[in-house]
Amino acid sequence: MPALLLLRPLTDDEARTIDRLARSRTEPARAVERAQIVWRAHQGARVPAIARALGITEATVRTWLKRFNAEGVAGLADAPRGGRPPTYSPEEVGEVIAASLTKPDDLGLPFGSWTLDRLTAYLQEHKHLAIGRTRIGEILRAEGLRWRTQETWFGERPDPDFVAQRGRSSPSTRRHLRIVS
Repeated sequence: MPALLLLRPLTDDEARTIDRLARSRTEPARAVERAQIVWRAHQGARVPAIARALGITEATVRTWLKRFNAEGVAGLADAPRGGRPPTYSPEEVGEVIAASLTKPDDLGLPFGSWTLDRLTAYLQEHKHLAIGRTRIGEILRAEGLRWRTQETWFGERPDPDFVAQRGRSSPSTRRHLRIVS
C-alpha cells in the first residue's frame, strides 16, 4: 500500500499562480491538468480522489505532487527529454533563417519571392548547405515564420498602367464613390 503523500504548504504567490493556471482555458492542457492536481491536493483531496476526478492514474498524481513538492511551480513544466542530437548547428539554422528573410532580388536571383524549392536550391548551391526541403519548413515553423504559397496575381503588377487599361471588371459592377476630405 502506498504511503500517504501530502502536499507541502503553498506560498501566497504559488497559490495564486496554481489557481490561475488550474482555471485557465488558454494554457496548454498538460499544464492545466498538473495545476489542477496541485490545487485539489491544496484543497485537501487525497491522491485516489484526485485521480478519479481528473480521470488519470494515481501514479500520475503522485509524480506531479512529488515534483511540485521538490521544485515548486517550475516543477510542473515538462522536463527536457533525451533524443537524437540536432543534425544542424545553430550557425546552419541561422543561415536558413537569414536566407529566408532576405529578398531573392537582393541576392541577384531572377525571381521575386522564395518557394521552399527555390530556397533549398539556393542553400545547396550558394551556401553549400545540404538540407532538405522538409527540414527547412520545420526550421521556419520553429522560428515562428509562416510559409505562404506564392500567389502570382497578388502584389505589384508588371504594368504600372494596368488598372487604368483594365477598365471596369464587369459592366454591371457599380463604380465606387470616392470620398474627398
